[in-house]
Amino acid sequence: MLVGDFPEVLRRAAAGDASAFARLWRDTHPPLLRYLWVSTGDAAEDVAAEVWLEVARRIGSFRGGEHEFRGWLFTMARRKMIDRHRYEARRPVSPTGDGELLDYPAADDTVTAALEYISTETALALIATLPRDQAEIIVLRVVVGLDASAVAQIVGKSPGAVRVAAHRGLRTLRERVAGATVTSPGRGGVTL
Repeated sequence: MLVGDFPEVLRRAAAGDASAFARLWRDTHPPLLRYLWVSTGDAAEDVAAEVWLEVARRIGSFRGGEHEFRGWLFTMARRKMIDRHRYEARRPVSPTGDGELLDYPAADDTVTAALEYISTETALALIATLPRDQAEIIVLRVVVGLDASAVAQIVGKSPGAVRVAAHRGLRTLRERVAGATVTSPGRGGVTL
């Protein structure tokens, strides 16, 4: 978190300073991706890009501190995520069967990348097995670090309902941790 530097960084980003905007992005993009991954899987990067385009368009009109900025960012992310789900429901994808392109090697070292992200991916995959509302609330509370009232505003529930959903979800996760196999969206099984 930027804490004391936030007002100046926000002012500079709103005035068009690319380095200030990059600093906001570096601070909030990783938790944003984790939040989106739980509900959108492999589409998380695409949805995050849409969110950042919206932030770039509207940052000049934003008023508030760092806590409010994070709430504003994740509210936009949730709206974009809902839009994405609606779009996908109206236009289902049907694969073409042209598998030749899938046989080319990756440009980076896939094994190393997989090992780097295994613990985060495993945790997010486990969270993704929860009912959608509980998973969303746990990511916003635990991974992003928002308080119950900020999460309540984002998801449209009362702070009490957010705390109850988080408690139930965390209790379910605790019960599943021992020896479970989790299937992450688009990635296959991960043994815990």
